[in-house]
Amino acid sequence: MDFTPEIKDKLNQLQEKYTAMGQDMASYLDGLLYADFLTYWDYIHLDTLLSLQSPKTPFPDEEIFIMYHQITELYFKLALHECKQIAEHENLTVEFFTARVKRINAYFNALTTSFEVMVDGMEKEQFLKFRMSLLPASGFQSGQYRMIEICATDFIRLVDKSKREELSNAGIEEQFENIYWKFGATELASGKQTLTLKQFIKKYAAQFLQLAKDRSLTNFSALYHQLQLSGADVSALADELRKLDLYVNVEWPLSHYKSAVRYLEKDPVDVAATGGTNWQKYLPPRFQKRIFYPFLWTSEQMEEWGKGWVLSVLKTLKNKD
Repeated sequence: MDFTPEIKDKLNQLQEKYTAMGQDMASYLDGLLYADFLTYWDYIHLDTLLSLQSPKTPFPDEEIFIMYHQITELYFKLALHECKQIAEHENLTVEFFTARVKRINAYFNALTTSFEVMVDGMEKEQFLKFRMSLLPASGFQSGQYRMIEICATDFIRLVDKSKREELSNAGIEEQFENIYWKFGATELASGKQTLTLKQFIKKYAAQFLQLAKDRSLTNFSALYHQLQLSGADVSALADELRKLDLYVNVEWPLSHYKSAVRYLEKDPVDVAATGGTNWQKYLPPRFQKRIFYPFLWTSEQMEEWGKGWVLSVLKTLKNKD
């Protein structure tokens, strides 16, 4: 068989590559000769992936519950992958920033539009039974979701709204003590920290604090202002950041709230969430008023945060795609 000029050129490039590393190209070609062809299932470790569901009860719908949460965490990992690219880019441009935030919005769009799986995809009777075997584990303990929040905004925006003004000039450690989600993981009866929260803090607190420090100048809010001050046109970026604000702080919590009402609301006393959290006050966006980018919203929009207007705004922003 005669080698084409293209193949000869690639062989020469390979020879140069391995020579520069002090390696013998022929040995690597032997390795390529002996290696099996790659398969789809081996490449993505499909058999391992499909074996990662371990229900604690015999109720069939528990497996749905597990798989959907695993899918959610994979989407969060995708989002964090984009967050890291943005924060660590050596010569960040508006175009790169906007494109990566648009990817994150696509992930959250997939999550919010698929959440009907959690709302209508399980029998209420099954859920209320198998959930008792999951205590004190809770979706509240998603560390990746908290990391996305830290990457997305100035850390003070994650402080409980009643403490933000008071702690605006405090250190990150003190702000972390008053982060909003700690107030959403209190026991309904005593007001004390739940075991769910104690477990979560023990596992992730150091990691969260380090990330907050690492992103103090490279979170999305800080980077937006840096690009804006440089004179760059940030209008398209602003649109994507508004979408992100709505997805993370309104649409995603509202999806969970809808699910909680479906499974946990019970007259006259609501059923506590698996972690014992006060979900009725924690999930609705109108109570938390978490807003990553207040400089991108009007006073009226922020006052009405979490109410009906957000749906029309999100629809308008989507139509721009």
